[in-house]
Amino acid sequence: MRILSGIQPSGALHLGNYFGMMRPAIELQEKGEAFYFIANYHSMTSLFDPAERRRNTLDVALDFLACGLDPKRTVFFRQSDVPEVTELAWLLTTLTPMAMLENCHSYKEKIARGISPNHGIFAYPVLMAADILIYDSNVVPVGKDQKQHVEVTRDVAIKFNNTYGDTFVIPEPQIREEVAVIPGTDGQKMSKSYGNTIEIFGEEKALRKKIMGIVMDSRTPAEPKPDADKNLAVQLLKLVAPADVAKDFENRLRAGGLGYGDLKKALFENCWNYFAEARKKRAELAANPEFVNKVLADGAQKARVKAREVLTRARRASGLE
Repeated sequence: MRILSGIQPSGALHLGNYFGMMRPAIELQEKGEAFYFIANYHSMTSLFDPAERRRNTLDVALDFLACGLDPKRTVFFRQSDVPEVTELAWLLTTLTPMAMLENCHSYKEKIARGISPNHGIFAYPVLMAADILIYDSNVVPVGKDQKQHVEVTRDVAIKFNNTYGDTFVIPEPQIREEVAVIPGTDGQKMSKSYGNTIEIFGEEKALRKKIMGIVMDSRTPAEPKPDADKNLAVQLLKLVAPADVAKDFENRLRAGGLGYGDLKKALFENCWNYFAEARKKRAELAANPEFVNKVLADGAQKARVKAREVLTRARRASGLE
C-alpha cells in the first residue's frame, strides 16, 4: 500500500495541520510505503514572496521531522524537486471538464471570500491529481475539505484510463472523522487564511496570549453549562490533554463553578506540554540544516524514480512517445 500526502508551506503549522494531516500521516508511515511532500508548487497560488517560500519550506520540514516523521520509513521531499508532476498535470488537464473545476468547493469558497482567482487556484485540483497519480498512490489521507479533490482525481484518472487504456491506479481517500475539521480560535475551521490558528511551535508568550484571548460567552462561572461539549476550549483541550483530564474540565464546566479563564489556562498548559518533546527535537534539527536538506534531496531522488516510471507510462499510453 502506498500512501500519499502533502502540505503547503504557506505559514507556521498549527493544530489543524497537526491533528488533521500530520499526525495521521506519521501514524500511517508504519502501515505502508509513505510518500509525503512539501507542496511548494501549490503555495504559488497565494504566496508571492520567494524568500518566505524558502523559509516556510524549511520550517515545514523541521516541523514534520520533529513530530515523528521517519525518513528511513518515508519518502519525504519538496514537490518542486520532482518536476515530472507538472508535465503529468498537463496531460490530465486536457481531460478535465471545466464544469468539474468550477464546482469544486474550495474554488467557490475562495471566490465567495473575494479572493481574486488566478488559473493556479482554478486548476489546483488538477495538480493535486498529478501529485497523487504520479506515485501510484493507493491511499490519500485528507480532511473533509479535500475529499472532493480526491474524488476529482479519481474521476480524471478513470477518464484517462477509459480514453487511453489502463494507466493509473485509482486512489481512495482516508478521512478520520473525529479530527477531520479542527476549530480555530474563532470557531471556524482552523486555517492560516482565517487568522485563527494555534501554532504547534509558537513562541510561549504569544501562544499563551492567543489562547487566553479566545472569546467565550457572557455566562458567569457559577452558571451550569449543559452545552459544555460544544465549548471551543473544551474541544481543543480534548486534542492535547489526556482523556480523563479533558473530561474532568468538561464535567466541571457543565456543572458550573469553572471559570473560562481557568479553562483556557488549562488549554494553554496542555498544549504547551503536548509538544514539549517535539519542540526540543525541532531545535536540534534547526541547528543542523544540512541534515534536513539531505533528507529532502534523498527523498526527491527516490520519488523521481517512481514519477518517471508513471509519467513514461502515461506518455506512451497517450501517444507522446
